Amino acid sequence: MGGVNPAGRASGHQAFRRTVLDALPDDDQASTLLGLAAMMRLASADEDGRWQDADGRPLDAAEIVAQTRQQVLDHTLIRRIEDPRFNEAGLPANRRASLELDAPLVFRIRRRQLPEDLPPAWQIRELDRHSMEVTVPAGSMEVMLPENRPAQVRAAGQLPTGFEPSRLYRSVHHPRGLSMAIFAASDCLGDSGLAWDSLRDRLDPDEVAVYAGNSIGQLDDEGWGGLLKSFVSGNRATSKQMPLGYGQMPADFLNAYVLGSVGGTGAALGACASFLYNLRLGVDDIQARRRRVVMVGTADAPVTPEIIEGFRAMGALADDESLKALDALTLLTDADYQRACRPFARNCGFTIAESSQFVMLMDDSLAMEVGAEILGSVPGVFVNADGWKRSISAPGIGNYITLGKAASLVREILGEEALRQRTFLHAHGTSTPKNRVTESHVFDLVARAYGIHDWPVVAVKAYVGHSQGSAAGDQITRALGSFAHGLLPGISTLEAVADDVHAERLRLSREAVPFAADAAFINAKGFGGNNATGVVLSPAVTERLLAARHGEAAVAAWQDRREATRAAAADYRRRADQGQFTAHYRFGEGVLEGPELTMSDAELEIPGYARPVSLAVDNPYGRLPDADR
Repeated sequence: MGGVNPAGRASGHQAFRRTVLDALPDDDQASTLLGLAAMMRLASADEDGRWQDADGRPLDAAEIVAQTRQQVLDHTLIRRIEDPRFNEAGLPANRRASLELDAPLVFRIRRRQLPEDLPPAWQIRELDRHSMEVTVPAGSMEVMLPENRPAQVRAAGQLPTGFEPSRLYRSVHHPRGLSMAIFAASDCLGDSGLAWDSLRDRLDPDEVAVYAGNSIGQLDDEGWGGLLKSFVSGNRATSKQMPLGYGQMPADFLNAYVLGSVGGTGAALGACASFLYNLRLGVDDIQARRRRVVMVGTADAPVTPEIIEGFRAMGALADDESLKALDALTLLTDADYQRACRPFARNCGFTIAESSQFVMLMDDSLAMEVGAEILGSVPGVFVNADGWKRSISAPGIGNYITLGKAASLVREILGEEALRQRTFLHAHGTSTPKNRVTESHVFDLVARAYGIHDWPVVAVKAYVGHSQGSAAGDQITRALGSFAHGLLPGISTLEAVADDVHAERLRLSREAVPFAADAAFINAKGFGGNNATGVVLSPAVTERLLAARHGEAAVAAWQDRREATRAAAADYRRRADQGQFTAHYRFGEGVLEGPELTMSDAELEIPGYARPVSLAVDNPYGRLPDADR
């Protein structure tokens, strides 16, 4: 797995460790803080591990941690938005106005700044080659007056301060989400400990797939955001804004610049459930033996004035006035912004966030053959709609079906006791008053149906906010962290469970708790009725399944091969923890357009790929007799 969100990198469980920091041993706390300090460019280390601070002064690791600890804590996770437009400067805007001119208005303007279609009453006089004088007669004149509007929402989950993924490769006007996708996919490849080119050479090129996207496209100025406001803002649309804004562009970037894949591709958009929608595509492909390796992920960068205003207008976000009313405050401090997201407590709306998360899926035979490090396994992802609804944003019934089926699958694989005693829920947990009631009722009803008591609930948005289509990616990578560390993150902002939460059969804890889990349920409730629940099995359970299918000898051989993979992954994480990141970005390499190919009726040979693409297909329909064809 790989990725980046407000808690840090996904690789090596860094972001998970940031969310359970106080529950970790001192050495793990120190290494987590040190890695984040390097990521935030507060410190750096050379290849020999010699550390220095941001000013270049040599310090040992302990001194770096002591010097940067508070800054790391204050500038990760949810916090006050650091874009100055959201603070004193205000959000740039325009106000429509009608001026009543008592006398003619005369002004000078550069020729190229004149509107192409001049109002008929305007009188124009040329001053020189570049300048014009305009006289507007007395009367009414429609104008747009520039202004700066105070931001009404000032809390968000932002990437750690100082970390800019676009600096890691030659990004030219790339939207932030796509730069995050490049980093996240590169982090995933590094964390795998496998050389991608060697892995690809083992496979028919068509046995690879990429399913990646986001929930609302790239809406910052480098993508569709800049395109859609170009006319009214007086700016020119660029040639990149249109293509780079598409929602499937994270998959396109991976195919073209990271993996060089000619296999399956696409993106399933399902609002806040988008990551699980794409995960289901990958799981289905592998179970149907269409693919052997699938990269699944999302990349969302919605911390922009326009997107935030859109959600605020819906009444969905925790804005400043609502937060003040919630706690009877007259002013909000930085500490109050850090507590903005309160799943299953008294709350007032969700906190928007940015994130990109990727996982690499393999079929079990290939994973054992290459000695892959297995972080867990996904036996199924279930998706259902809500049916009839009062409004597109109202809650519905689809999530009862998805979680019910997921629980049934776990019971079939692991048995009743494991389902009841050794599973936990990774809640969607948005921190809206409606979500706390509806999602907890889903959990309660399923728990009653399956005889579950004291079901542990994790709500990671309390730390990193709601990253829209990447939300379930944040959840699944944290679930893998729980398997690795035997800890469930608490809901840090849960001072008390709200009275209307259906909590009788749930365990909602503010503190991190030790827990030996066999499986996790990843739950997502998307806008419009896009519900999904994924099942993730622990590494220990997965190894038991591998032994049952392949035999103990095959498992032992895989474990031997895994040692080299672990060493390579450990080297990557060591360098990443020192701030030495390498983005896999190969622009313009190995470009093919068709004439270079060699083709028969059985296969297609592609220069640069070790194996040809088989053109054989399964025919489930049967062959017609010659006379009928």
